[in-house]
Amino acid sequence: MIVTVNGESREIPAGTTVEQLVAQLTAAPSGVAAAVNGQVLPRRTWASTPLADRDEVEVVTAVQGG
Repeated sequence: MIVTVNGESREIPAGTTVEQLVAQLTAAPSGVAAAVNGQVLPRRTWASTPLADRDEVEVVTAVQGG
């Protein structure tokens, strides 16, 4: 199935969860936020939230700096 991740189309297996997709994108243990179709998801729901064809996903990692 095809989802849009941070503005780019990406093919992923059916049944992929938000948690699995985020793990493919970043190894950061914290400071990561994910939204699906404009709705920010609490981290505790990532493992139980499967993605659907044509979903739009935004994954953002916080970066410290000055």
